[in-house]
Amino acid sequence: MNRLIPRLIPAVLVLSALLSMTTVARADLQVVTTTPDLASIAREIGGAHAEVRALALPTQDPHFVDARPHLVLHLARADLLILVGLDLEIGWLPTLITGSRNADIQIAGRGYLDCSQFVELLEVPTQRIDRSMGDVHPGGNPHYMFDPRRALIVARGISRRMASLDPEHGAYFQGRLARFARRLGEARSRWERALVSLRGQKVIGYHRSFPYLADWLGFSVVIYLEPRPGIPPNPRHVARVLGLARQERVRLILQETYFPSSTSELVAERAGARLVQLSAGPNFRGGEDYIDFLDRVVGALSEAR
Repeated sequence: MNRLIPRLIPAVLVLSALLSMTTVARADLQVVTTTPDLASIAREIGGAHAEVRALALPTQDPHFVDARPHLVLHLARADLLILVGLDLEIGWLPTLITGSRNADIQIAGRGYLDCSQFVELLEVPTQRIDRSMGDVHPGGNPHYMFDPRRALIVARGISRRMASLDPEHGAYFQGRLARFARRLGEARSRWERALVSLRGQKVIGYHRSFPYLADWLGFSVVIYLEPRPGIPPNPRHVARVLGLARQERVRLILQETYFPSSTSELVAERAGARLVQLSAGPNFRGGEDYIDFLDRVVGALSEAR
């Protein structure tokens, strides 16, 4: 046994060094977001000191995400959970949070961050809400990430929370935020110049996904193909939409890619309008960031004008 000890010491030292290197290389914050746009911004801020995952794909309707076991595992390891809020994820996220058994990311936990608290909200109901009105969000419209002005405010909130959880790298997160703000400001100027002619135009939407995009770019959504949020189009309502499209000379119909497009295509064809289909967010897993995503949105809108 004594003769083995000298031989074991080098191996132990190597193993110890490898473990030390693994510890150093590990991201300081384990961050999980509900949507890929929030994931993109969290990655912009966290940089080398955060490992970021998104629960939903850009091809998925964020209202309806399968609560699969591997998503629970991500949440179980999370230091920070970032969500859109306003009940966007109400159908699936609470089950995952409960299953994670992670005290830090429970509601009011230090690692629970509802980003809707940071932004000025649109379409906040003033009357009593009931199910006959469709999937109306009582706290306001949750699709605020289509507006880069509000996305920057969200980024500031994420930076503050990351610094609170990891004070050692607070200055690093602040520097990353400043860099993102500069890039976003330059891109926003470019986007607004490209779409200046969209201001004042009337468009049709499929779902109530675009009030913040309209607020930023200055167009107005005159009617939606869903008669009520979350309720599929019916022939009577489609006829009404088509009549209004012709009356208002609508030339643009907006729809997210995860909705069926046949009705929108029909109305576009009969009204002489262009259908623009937009994804729900960046291809985060493919490396696309938030600015890349809005570049695609602006490009599609510019091409359809």
